[in-house]
Amino acid sequence: MRAPLFITVPLTLLLAATPAASRDLDQDEALRLRREGLIMPLEALLQRAMERYPGASLLEAELEEEDGIYVYEIELLTTDGVARELELDARDGRLLKDEED
Repeated sequence: MRAPLFITVPLTLLLAATPAASRDLDQDEALRLRREGLIMPLEALLQRAMERYPGASLLEAELEEEDGIYVYEIELLTTDGVARELELDARDGRLLKDEED
């Protein structure tokens, strides 16, 4: 009876500590999702990100699927030289995260 408990408790703790599943989507998947109307155009989301930080330079933009939600992760370099990481919901452009990278 004790042996299963020694296995179950560590396994439960390991699963609880595992980060949320996410995967990067390639350009073909992004294009398909855009054509199907499931995500907004990248240009529109970049415009929203740039409005938050006028004059910033784009470092990187990635489309990811996180727990069934499509998210654009956008990295900017502000005019002050600060790297920012923004996450925008790819469906509606809602800001999910904005933090210094």
